[in-house]
Amino acid sequence: MPTEVGRPNEQVPGAAGGSGRTVVYEGELLRHGVYTRVVHWAVAIFFILSLLTGFAIFSPWLYAWVTPIFGGGALTRLLHPWFGLAFCAALVPQMINWLRPMRWESGDRRWLRRLRRYASNEEKIEPEYVGKFNAGQKLWFWAIVFSAIIFLITGFMMWWPEVFGRTLMWITYFFHDVAALLMLGGFIIHIYEGTAQQPGTFRSMTRGTVTGAWAWTHHPRWYREVTGRDPREEYERAARRQQERQRMIEEWEREQDARERAPEPRFK
Repeated sequence: MPTEVGRPNEQVPGAAGGSGRTVVYEGELLRHGVYTRVVHWAVAIFFILSLLTGFAIFSPWLYAWVTPIFGGGALTRLLHPWFGLAFCAALVPQMINWLRPMRWESGDRRWLRRLRRYASNEEKIEPEYVGKFNAGQKLWFWAIVFSAIIFLITGFMMWWPEVFGRTLMWITYFFHDVAALLMLGGFIIHIYEGTAQQPGTFRSMTRGTVTGAWAWTHHPRWYREVTGRDPREEYERAARRQQERQRMIEEWEREQDARERAPEPRFK
């Protein structure tokens, strides 16, 4: 049975009202409210537009492919700083919204020590200290924040190059481009993690909900906080159900094989 949830996010008091509702079905948990999803997609869209227009200016090869999308080279050059400003502006409410859950904790250092096992999916369930966001998600969030600050500072300097001089402009271009390349790499990893690596994650930013199994698998402490149930017990219960289903399937297959091998009756 579905239930309608009107609050956009726990960290934004009073942001409900006319901001929309998220339908949460039985067996699901509210992961991101409407407000959080709208802000996230605004940041993502303006980042992609900034990235495309920026790399079109940066690379002659991409210039020929990308600039026609935005109406030519001159218009691409004109739009790029405005897309960048829109990206930074959209990032402000996202930063305010996620400032508290993105704080660094002692468990995050332990998570980083097991990064290799996380990337290779050696463990079926995350450690119980992993809350709403793991250390990798927090690092990506703060990388975005600091990169946006670099974009903002260097972007304003590049807007008026005659004021700052040639030497300072070369330094500005260097940091601007390095931040863009790092963001591109992180963005690719972010897309992979949210789709292929962890199926069921992408829907949290479209529908706003995740399954209970997804929650206790990837964010056990958060699952415990929002449900009051033990994530390890849920995992073991699901494992027992899976074993029971597998046992029933194997028994059915053995019965089918026995029927097929049984000799056909002869009639006199």
